Amino acid sequence: MKFLLPFLLLPLLALTALCLGDVPTPLSEVWHVLTGQASPDNLASFIILQVRLPQMLTALLCGCSLAAAGLVMQTVFSNPLADPSLLGVNAGAGLGAAIAMLLLGGSLTAGAASCLGAFAIVLLLMSLSALFRSNLHLLVAGVMISFAASALISIFSFFATSEGLQTYVAWGMGDFGSVTLERLPLFATLLLGLLALLFLQTKALNALLLGADYARNLGIRPKRARTLLLFTAGALCAVVTALCGPIAFIGLAAPQVARLVHQTANHHTLLPMSLLWGANMALLALLLGHAVPGGLTLPVNAITPLMGVPVVMMLLTRRG
Repeated sequence: MKFLLPFLLLPLLALTALCLGDVPTPLSEVWHVLTGQASPDNLASFIILQVRLPQMLTALLCGCSLAAAGLVMQTVFSNPLADPSLLGVNAGAGLGAAIAMLLLGGSLTAGAASCLGAFAIVLLLMSLSALFRSNLHLLVAGVMISFAASALISIFSFFATSEGLQTYVAWGMGDFGSVTLERLPLFATLLLGLLALLFLQTKALNALLLGADYARNLGIRPKRARTLLLFTAGALCAVVTALCGPIAFIGLAAPQVARLVHQTANHHTLLPMSLLWGANMALLALLLGHAVPGGLTLPVNAITPLMGVPVVMMLLTRRG
């Protein structure tokens, strides 16, 4: 039953996300729209196909990607509290968005700028990964990069206009509604391609979990495997953050939920289960954000800590 739980939750949450919103839609009407039985000019068709369906699929893809990236970070650094923002990728995306919104006054789109910033940090980390032998050195370097990026963002914020600052703060709260139906195919292709690449590295994840010496005995080069894994995780974070903002806690909490529920450290099972739990957490955050009365929508990062903090506290309690 524990194994089936995330499989049962996923369609339930996905369908609920299509039904609930400012204008509640019956499940029968949602079915008619999805199967093409409803008129395309119908208001319900527009709401479901142009608004709710892209949001639901975006949340699902973001949850899977952040959970996968978090699992990689926790395995590579042997730290159960590691998350995708640990190496400064989110800070790089934030710096790119800050340059676009605060320094250039919006002359460059925030999505493109944050993507460039995130990938610049990913490339820098790949260079450092080839230079450093120790995971601890790479970890400290990533934290220092985050501090440097945060300092630059603070400087830009100090000189920014109130409108630019307000726009940047709103971007930093996270939003699954920023990926339109036209952008969704490219967004999905990038993330699914990176996730497929990560599934090909499952053997390396299991080997690194048991130590560098064991990995060498299996014919895996630990340094090369670490670099490729971190690149994949960083690229997943970069794509998600570029279009949806820096979404917190899903990458940290989803792998831990998968470990607690399924009681396994084997990445052949843990990786897909982490993806499923990440998708469920993201869909739940989407639903709770729309549950506010008065037609308001809470930002994603106002919801995810409420799910992530109890998981971390439970983890700390279990470890004594």
